[in-house]
Amino acid sequence: MSKKDRYETFKQMEKVCKNCTKCRLSQSRENVVFGEGKLNSKIMLIGEAPGAQEDKTGRPFVGRAGKLLDRFLEEAGLSREKDIYITNIVKCRPPENRNPKPDEAETCLQYLEAQVKYIQPKIILPAGSVAVKYVLNTKEGITKIRGQWFNLKDNEVKVMPILHPSYLLRQHSENPETPRWHTKQDFKTIKKTLADL
Repeated sequence: MSKKDRYETFKQMEKVCKNCTKCRLSQSRENVVFGEGKLNSKIMLIGEAPGAQEDKTGRPFVGRAGKLLDRFLEEAGLSREKDIYITNIVKCRPPENRNPKPDEAETCLQYLEAQVKYIQPKIILPAGSVAVKYVLNTKEGITKIRGQWFNLKDNEVKVMPILHPSYLLRQHSENPETPRWHTKQDFKTIKKTLADL
């Protein structure tokens, strides 16, 4: 059985993940934040790690950054409930919201790989530099490659890096050429690409 075929069902994988103790993050978490959304979503958004609100609720992107993400989705004509599956590189909150350490991310990637296999998204949106690093296996900075299309799996999956909503919380202007403005344009492009698939 290959690494990505080790789970017979999506529910089995979720159950295994929610009981995982393979890395140090399991010692301080309140809840595993596995992910949420429709399992046949054409879009998958991948953040870096749960924050405090996510750790409390067990749901991804539900704090202030999540509310901002919801707004951008809505303004682009996309629905969190209908169009997107949301998860993270690691499923447990790192202490003090630090970035996941390489060994923590590597340990958790088996769950992400299995999620991608089961959901089979057409578009993947890595949000922020940590997610971009692991999804695209690159050291390129997020500000250099955000808004550009990349291909995975022999061009079957389109990948567009986007700025992380938590970063955008510190960027208040929505004037042309600002980070928030760029993100709005990115989501419009994503919506158009989704319609063309």
